Amino acid sequence: MAADPILFTAGQWLGAASGVLALATVVGYLSRWGIRFRLVGVTSFTALLALSCLAFAVSYTPRVQLEGAVSVPVVFDNGSDLVIAAAPADLPPEAEAPTVQQVAQNLRGSGRSSADGRVHVRLRRIETVAPGLSKPVVLAEATRSLDGGTVELLP
Repeated sequence: MAADPILFTAGQWLGAASGVLALATVVGYLSRWGIRFRLVGVTSFTALLALSCLAFAVSYTPRVQLEGAVSVPVVFDNGSDLVIAAAPADLPPEAEAPTVQQVAQNLRGSGRSSADGRVHVRLRRIETVAPGLSKPVVLAEATRSLDGGTVELLP
């Protein structure tokens, strides 16, 4: 994914500003200005902002949006091999498969580990069985490979 152009441009401008401030800091030390110590702080903070903007612009990846999918919250993630998302009560049946695939594709694989190298993603809804008693119903399930990031829809 290409870097975000606004952050990349901001990082370049902040980098140029930190260069100008570094020159002002050197001149301030040689001329023994009273604000020379403040210039050191402003220069280092501006350089830090420039590096942060550039790093975020390069590393940013936007979220995947699939046609027919609905944005749902993740309600459980054990950090390794199981993720559960909650479906709204009015979710149409034709949106279940794209929704669980969207959740699976938006998972970040770094830091996860599982025995089979896959993350299981379930889309579930809570249905009321009796007053005061409810049960979770799995609507759709998909798996995502930690190696290649491929997503498979399970029956």
